[in-house]
Amino acid sequence: MGIIVLSLFDGMSCGQIALEKAGIKVDKYFSSEIESKPIEITEKNYPNTIQLGDVIKIKAKDLPKIDLLIGGSPCQGFSFAGKQLNFNDSRSKLFFEFVRLFKELQPKYFLLENVRMKKEFLYIISNELGVKPIMINSGDFSAQDRKRYYWTNIPVEDFDKSNLIVEDILEDEVDTKYWIEPKRAIIICENEVKKRKIGYIGTDSQGNRIYNIHGKSVTLCGDAGGLGAKTGLYALPCITPDRLEKRQNGRRFKPPFSKFYTLTAQDKHGVLVNNAIRKLTPIECERLQTVKDNYTKGVSDNQRYKMLGNGWTVNVIAHIFKGLNQGDA
Repeated sequence: MGIIVLSLFDGMSCGQIALEKAGIKVDKYFSSEIESKPIEITEKNYPNTIQLGDVIKIKAKDLPKIDLLIGGSPCQGFSFAGKQLNFNDSRSKLFFEFVRLFKELQPKYFLLENVRMKKEFLYIISNELGVKPIMINSGDFSAQDRKRYYWTNIPVEDFDKSNLIVEDILEDEVDTKYWIEPKRAIIICENEVKKRKIGYIGTDSQGNRIYNIHGKSVTLCGDAGGLGAKTGLYALPCITPDRLEKRQNGRRFKPPFSKFYTLTAQDKHGVLVNNAIRKLTPIECERLQTVKDNYTKGVSDNQRYKMLGNGWTVNVIAHIFKGLNQGDA
C-alpha cells in the first residue's frame, strides 16, 4: 500500500515528482489548484491526480485519512522582494487554509514551504504548526540560488552540497528569440569578471540585471518584469566573429577554466572579447528546478516560466521525503 497525499497550492505538482524521485509509493494524490495551465501540465504528466479545486472549498470530512499534507502557500505577502503585507495580503491569508486542514485532518506527516520573511511572520507560522522551520538553499541541490524555509515533522538527513553552476545547465543550441538584440544590449566587459552581477540594461532592477554563468543562478520568479523577466539575464561567450550566421554545436567561445575547442582548418576560433546576452530557456529553468526537460512543454513560454518560478526545487523536496522511509507512512 502507498500513502495518501493532499497537496495544497499544488501548481505543476512538483510534490508528485519529488515523491517519485524519493521512491515513495503513492496510493492517491489529491491536488488543490485553481490555475488552469499548471493543472494542464499536471494532468499531462500525472493523469491519475485527483483535482479538488479551490482550497477554501475543501472539507476534511470529504477526504480519506491523509498520510502526508504538503503545500507552499502563496508567498507574495511575506517575501522580502515584495511589499511585506504579511497576513493582510489576500494571497498570504491562504496560509491559514493550510493550517485549517492541518488541524482538521491531523496528517501523520506534513511539509510547508515558504520564502524568507520577517521573524514575526516566522513565529506565527511556527506557532500554528508546532515546529520550527529549517532553511535550505536550492543551490545545495541545483544551479539556482533559492533560499526557502521548510516546516516539517519529517526527519531531514544531512546532505552533500551540489557544485552545479549555471554553465552546467545551459542548452547547446538556443533559438534566437531568447537572445537580447545587440543594439539593446551593452558591452559588458573585455573579459568576464568574477563579480556575479556584471551590469544592467536601462535601470538597475531585478529584471534588467546581467549575471555571469560561473555561479548559481538568481532565484526564478513567477511574477517579474524587465528584459530578463522571471529568469534573469546571462552573459554568455558566443559566436565566431567572422561567421555570424552559421549555426554550430555548442557555444562558440569557451568560458574560463575550460578546455579549448578542437582546432580545425575551417573555423577561425576567436577569444572572448565581448559577451552576448540572453534569457534562460524554459528547459534551462526546468533544470534549475531539477525537473526533467520539457516537463512543462505544451503551454506558452511565459506560462512555463511562471509555473517554474512558483514551483519547488524538486531535489530539495525529494531529499526531505526520503525521511518518510524511516517511518511506516
